[in-house]
Amino acid sequence: MARTTSSSTGGPSAPRNRTPQPLPRRRRTAGDFVKAFLAFVALAALVVGVPGALAFTVGWPLPGGAPSLEWLQQEITVTTFVNVLTVVVWLAWAQFTACVLVEIKAALSGVGMPGRVPGAGGSQLLARQLVAALLLVGATAASFAPGLSQFGQSLEGNQKPASAASAQQTPGGLFGQEQAGSAASAVAEQAEQAADRAGSNAKDGDTKYYRIQPPEGRHHDSMWEIAERHLGDGRRYKEIYQLNKDREQPDGSRLSEASLIRPGWIMEMPADAHGGELVEMPDEAPKVSQDVKEQISDYAKSGDQAKEQGGGAKEQGGGGSVDRDTAHITIPEQRPTDNGGRGQQEAPVASSGSESEGFSFGLPEALIGAPLLAAGLLGALGRRRRHALWQSAMGAVGGRRGMEPPTPTGDAADVQDALLVGADPEGVRLLDLSLRGLAASLAEESRALPTVYAAWLSNGDLHLQLAQPAGRPPAPWQLGQDQTFWMLARTDAERYEDVDTAAPYPGLVSLGTLDDSRLLLNLEAVPGVVSLSGTEADRAAVFASVAAELATNGWSDRMTITLVGFGQDLTPLAPNRLRHLDGIEALIETMEAETRQRRGALGAAGHDSVLTGRTGPAQHTRWAPHLVLLAAEPTGDDAVKLAELAADASRLGIGYLVGTESGDLPGAAWEMEITAGGKLLAPLLGLELEAQTLPEAQQRAVVELFVDADPGEGEGEGRGAGGSGRTGATPPFLVDVTEQGRPAVYARLVGTYEIIGLDTPDGDRSPLMHEALALLLLHREGVHPRVLASALWPRGVTEDVRDALVERLREWLGTEPDGSPRLRADQSGRLTLAKSVVSDLDVLRSLYHEATQGRGANSRAVRGRMLTDALVLVRGPLLQDRPQGRYAWLTHEIIDAQLPLLVADIGLALSEFHLEKGRAEKAIEALNASLKSAPGDERLWNELLRGTHAVGDPARLQQVAADLVARSGARGVPPRTEALLDELLPAWRSGLTAVS
Repeated sequence: MARTTSSSTGGPSAPRNRTPQPLPRRRRTAGDFVKAFLAFVALAALVVGVPGALAFTVGWPLPGGAPSLEWLQQEITVTTFVNVLTVVVWLAWAQFTACVLVEIKAALSGVGMPGRVPGAGGSQLLARQLVAALLLVGATAASFAPGLSQFGQSLEGNQKPASAASAQQTPGGLFGQEQAGSAASAVAEQAEQAADRAGSNAKDGDTKYYRIQPPEGRHHDSMWEIAERHLGDGRRYKEIYQLNKDREQPDGSRLSEASLIRPGWIMEMPADAHGGELVEMPDEAPKVSQDVKEQISDYAKSGDQAKEQGGGAKEQGGGGSVDRDTAHITIPEQRPTDNGGRGQQEAPVASSGSESEGFSFGLPEALIGAPLLAAGLLGALGRRRRHALWQSAMGAVGGRRGMEPPTPTGDAADVQDALLVGADPEGVRLLDLSLRGLAASLAEESRALPTVYAAWLSNGDLHLQLAQPAGRPPAPWQLGQDQTFWMLARTDAERYEDVDTAAPYPGLVSLGTLDDSRLLLNLEAVPGVVSLSGTEADRAAVFASVAAELATNGWSDRMTITLVGFGQDLTPLAPNRLRHLDGIEALIETMEAETRQRRGALGAAGHDSVLTGRTGPAQHTRWAPHLVLLAAEPTGDDAVKLAELAADASRLGIGYLVGTESGDLPGAAWEMEITAGGKLLAPLLGLELEAQTLPEAQQRAVVELFVDADPGEGEGEGRGAGGSGRTGATPPFLVDVTEQGRPAVYARLVGTYEIIGLDTPDGDRSPLMHEALALLLLHREGVHPRVLASALWPRGVTEDVRDALVERLREWLGTEPDGSPRLRADQSGRLTLAKSVVSDLDVLRSLYHEATQGRGANSRAVRGRMLTDALVLVRGPLLQDRPQGRYAWLTHEIIDAQLPLLVADIGLALSEFHLEKGRAEKAIEALNASLKSAPGDERLWNELLRGTHAVGDPARLQQVAADLVARSGARGVPPRTEALLDELLPAWRSGLTAVS
């Protein structure tokens, strides 16, 4: 028998505990014992030998009595000099001994990183290496491995994991730091050596392993769940995948995709893995079969061989693409992360191993891999659609009242899905809050904004690279790896609140990624022209990405973006920001005038640069950036003119990005190249990024989405009160509203979420299943599996976990009488629901359509009954009382704007129905019912005024007018409503005081 269920708030399922399977200990090599012996000799000589030698040869170096003035008058002898030098050596010995004790304590405890001894940078590094070498043959070597991974790192500021130690350099010396280049090169070389040492230690020390378990019931183990249980974050499955990729398993097969693992396989785990199913190979662990021991021993040897082969390849391949003599751009050093402190990944991409290797699954990967760009485009598209709905409802455009935006098809549908999968609106919000919060804090301290050349988003943290040192940043910002880096942790950024200040760095735009870090270059601050070379098509893809992100990003207020030489007209993305010019001559003429105007404005205001104005009382609009994107290569003379204009551009808030075929552009401050393989190279800056692009086909599809979102032109005007002269278009999904059309599954979404016709799923899975069904019900055209996964797991999930949910959802919904499943996939792979699965929102739309365009159009009785039934269905807002933290995908939807307008349309039509027969009270009742769901709809208030006026009670009309004025607040009564009040109640203004 069918039952009614409500969404619950059950938590995730608890991790399964399986029987631990210990593994044999690896044997130490003879080299380890030699290193340990030499380290012991060195420590003994430094800790014991030095003080012994000093005591034997020099004795007590300090005076025997109290100091007196005569000491200062005595002649400095050799003995005095030796005694002073001896005191210095004793102090150095004490500091080194303290370092040794600190390192030994941290190594033996195995908890956290060693504490820092003040002023002992080099001494502590030496002590750490000696202690590590000594303990390599001891039982604590495994716990000491995290310390080894930090060799070569600065003890000041943030630490960088060894896995990222070979990262390339960030804007430093070329940004005004002459000494940063050599220092950065030294750090990079030390980091590479550290990685080698860490790898050696991992090979010799106790390594943790996990054996893939057989399925329990229908549940199969997945790499995501292994990472979730033993690393604290499912997204770290990639670390496990990289450790075990292409290594031969006991059954002779190899791991090639993260989603394809089999029971009995062995996984080497990262050093910080924890949990009962892991084995560190101690002798006292519970016994396992000899076969398992041999399998894991053989597997460990395969890892040793892979590391040796990888090291040889590295030596042959050289040190990468970074030019050590000119490298001045370094990725900011990463903070050590733990189970609770890992930053959220930028792009909430549901990726499995196969997806990470580049398979698209039918969606454009360029947009999926551009979370900030996707979030900007998706937000702008939503605003455009809401504006179009409101325009149509208010009578600005006829024929679209109550209509949903056109359902995208083809490339446009794929691009919209890619935006939904790739968008990171939370990352955009935090970036905006962080930058504005920094500007507000500096303004409170009467400090100017520092010039920022670049920003890096790394594991959720924000690193700003300054043109030059600017002192200590205001809290909660911290100094980064040196004086030119300001860093804000994600946890600190989440504490920021909205502040009323101008966007300080609106010219930041994403260029690409390096490992897990995303680079945003501040085009507005570049000291000259930025050139981009490469083929015309490749350059165009980069230019389009830059233009689209600048036009729609969420961390700017106002800006002008001038485009020249673009094949695709991008103006529909942001008509108020983007403008196309016909050629370079028009551009130069425009920018000459703009440059003169800005110089004069800065001089008159007494500011050195636009940054000074942004933190002061100056108007924000005066200092809005003007960014020029010239995709066509200029001639020699035009290039020289542009270089002259750009010489002072950074001070004026103007930036230039210019394309060139040859790569040789006069006056270019920074030179970049886009390769056919999608790499963005800047050799002089030491950059080799995975470029962020927007290829031509996707440009067209994005523009199509924005054009279709605008109201149609040439459609007739209609009366704003909801008269029958204007009707809405046919909804995308209609249901049979007769008695014969009773659905098999009925979900109530308008109000509290309830489902009729299905049993309640398992407690822990119920919220997820309910949310997935709600998403499918709101998208009858179909939902791509990757969109479903990104909606339910914003931080990402593997393909097998997603598919398992789809399968459970299919089983839950059941089958039709003919045996076909109620959840199916169409030809494009999108998930769709059978017509027998219906929501009250579907019924609401169908009733209104049938009443106004179907049978009710020719039958007054049918129209009245259907409109009344529709209004009864409205029990509250959409998905009322939904669990906190879920349904975040609703922010991408426009249903929150559609539903109130639809309810208002129903109320207006029912009101008109009653007024035709003079039933004013019934009309007022329908309008008041609609106002509960659409309290701000001007049309409802206007009809309520008309209906109340028809009753003939001036006092009641005055009360309605007072309620309307109170609700309007500081915005005031809308002009059309004000005119209506003047007509119906001329003395309404004077009567407000009496009513209040």
